[in-house]
Amino acid sequence: MSYLRSVLFSIPLIILSSIVLGLISLVASFIDRTGNTAHRVARFWGKTLLAVSFIRVRAIGVEKLDPTGSYVFAANHASYMDIPAILSRFPQQFRFFAKKGLFSIPFLGWHLQWAGHLPVDRSNARNRLRSMHDGARAIAEKRVSMLVFPEGGRSPEGLREFKEGAAYMAIKAGVPVVPVAIVGMRELLPMHSYHIRSGRVLLRAGCPIPTASLKLSDRQELTDRLYREIATLLAENPHNLS
Repeated sequence: MSYLRSVLFSIPLIILSSIVLGLISLVASFIDRTGNTAHRVARFWGKTLLAVSFIRVRAIGVEKLDPTGSYVFAANHASYMDIPAILSRFPQQFRFFAKKGLFSIPFLGWHLQWAGHLPVDRSNARNRLRSMHDGARAIAEKRVSMLVFPEGGRSPEGLREFKEGAAYMAIKAGVPVVPVAIVGMRELLPMHSYHIRSGRVLLRAGCPIPTASLKLSDRQELTDRLYREIATLLAENPHNLS
């Protein structure tokens, strides 16, 4: 029954809402080049996807953050639904990285660029570093936050080793980095699956870690701290999602 609901109800509505709201977001990003209006549309899109999937998300720790502040959010990544979950509960204006190739696709690429999202080129370390530098500059110049998945992609289980990008950007921009744990989403929509199960998900935002006194040479130490804090947040009462 759950599988039929996913295939016959949730997925068609996800596709429909993504097309409709994507077109609205495209128009919004053309009119408002700051990307702020497009982000508000994206927040509604995230809430819509969760609603039609019967996924309820509760956030803990968001009250510790300044709604208008700039941060680097570093989160674990296990599911396609992670970004909708964060969009639905975090009030900050934030941008994220997308694969460089997506920016060459008509309409989608235009939207990503106009909305202020950034391309990431993972072909070599030098290009990745340039992407992180662009992210730090966007934070400093546009006063927005950045969402980063330090694992570099979705993980089928546990936590993979973290890359230094989140720490690099936070130190370079001089903004706090916030560890974020997404608890329970992997069980509802795991990798390589289109069977969306209904259920509850918990977002845990840790205390912001200041970076004003740190140097770029401290980025590995900060990356290790992020890993430990996210692992701890994931382990805290993992079955208490109500």
